[in-house]
Amino acid sequence: MSHRETTRLVREGNYVAEVSVDLIEAEGGRSPYLTLDDAYRLDDIRDALRRGHIRTASRMARVYKLTPVEIHPNQDWPAAR
Repeated sequence: MSHRETTRLVREGNYVAEVSVDLIEAEGGRSPYLTLDDAYRLDDIRDALRRGHIRTASRMARVYKLTPVEIHPNQDWPAAR
């Protein structure tokens, strides 16, 4: 059994939390999988974002606010190089 650290994104509404989790890779069976603590932490972060408790979520993960980008059909863009 081996462990490796990776990042998971949790999106809720206009927010995304970047969470470091530990994946467990085992011989046979379904692998990789999260530790139970990491699974609960992802649920807690998602719940905090859903309730609008950004400060709580930011204590457990890096939180970003998503901003929609609007592109107009007549907007000039720099030419490709």
